[in-house]
Amino acid sequence: MDLGEGLRKAIAKLSGATIIDSKSIKEFNKELQKALISADVEVELVFALTKRIEDAALRGKMPDGVSHKDYITNLVYEELAKLMGESYEPEIGPKRILLAGIYGSGKTTTAAKLAKFYQDRGLGVGLICCDVSRPAAYEQLETLAKQANAGFFGMKGEKDVARIVREGMAALKGKKVIICDSSGRSGMDGELIKELKLINNQFKPDEKLLVINADIGQIAGRQAQEFDRAIKLTGVIVTKLDGSGKGGGALSAVNAASVRVMFTGTGEKLNALELYDSKKFVGRLLGIPDLESLILHVNEAVKNSGIKAEDVNMEELNFESFYKQMKAMSKMGPMKNVLGMMGLVDVPKEALETGEVKLKRYETIIGSMTKEERKSERLVRDPKRIARIAKGSGTTEKDVRELISDFNKMKKMADMLKNNRDVKKQMSKFMPKGTGT
Repeated sequence: MDLGEGLRKAIAKLSGATIIDSKSIKEFNKELQKALISADVEVELVFALTKRIEDAALRGKMPDGVSHKDYITNLVYEELAKLMGESYEPEIGPKRILLAGIYGSGKTTTAAKLAKFYQDRGLGVGLICCDVSRPAAYEQLETLAKQANAGFFGMKGEKDVARIVREGMAALKGKKVIICDSSGRSGMDGELIKELKLINNQFKPDEKLLVINADIGQIAGRQAQEFDRAIKLTGVIVTKLDGSGKGGGALSAVNAASVRVMFTGTGEKLNALELYDSKKFVGRLLGIPDLESLILHVNEAVKNSGIKAEDVNMEELNFESFYKQMKAMSKMGPMKNVLGMMGLVDVPKEALETGEVKLKRYETIIGSMTKEERKSERLVRDPKRIARIAKGSGTTEKDVRELISDFNKMKKMADMLKNNRDVKKQMSKFMPKGTGT
């Protein structure tokens, strides 16, 4: 059970109580503590937070017309947002950024994501490869730089990081933003500190950002303090937040270490980097729709991916529109994140697994259907048609049935959205003209 699920279950239990008294609040806090500690949030922080919630719930007066669930949800929301730190809004202008981190943190991919972030905001970006210890680091960053439409500089085989920085800055002189990707290690050691200090002295960065994997939980706080002592960090980027049950632990620990979270990574694609907003993060945990972020994702997909407005229309779903819908949503990042922005946080995992390979297979299967079959899922239930479609597409009957199953799951989700008047009303204000919900 992840942190969000645990929080929502705790609130759901309390919402059934007829009155909010000391006993019900203490029971609620036990569930809340269990959820937070399971997500690797530091015990002292958990107890301090639940004590504040208990005091506010018992001493405060619940406003008229507000349900127990909404009242407690708001208390939890406010306290968790404080625990997770402040939100971040960067200055969009010329700067030098140094990235640090240990192996496996996603530092090199994050360098390219940052490059795309600033490129999309009209600033030319250059990437310097100063990872002189990891095999293939040069090739990986060079490839990612091309994908981000950013400049690249590296010196394959060179171990002198000061020289690489010096020549890199000269080569990328016309770029407004220069990002330097440094080496990682399995842990903080003397060699890594020495290398970072050499880069820091030569590069003179405006921002020194530590990249941390959310999976490490509260250890993130200690890691932030160690790197801060070495090069005086200006901020942290927490990666892999989409799949980690320890994300809350990592974020709260970094905040407790008095280091600011600036960005979060929520997927593998270069657009899966978000400005950190503690209230949005907590809102998604609690199942509160984040329509502003959703609309930004939709608009970016429509603008940058050649997706037509009608391709994100969920009103009329058949096999053809289903394929377009899956393709369109895959451009917006992990399906889990997209649905989380809608407040649909408990969708079965199997309904979220789209993947490029599966999409390609589905395209082939749909291409083997007749015009009538593409418009009517009912026709394709016939075993003879399934066998013919499988043979014509070079797939198996099991593959065809999987397509039908996923289609029906998407249809249920579409119906959920259509029947949610609040979400539909809010989204209609922001959607591109001609786009349905």
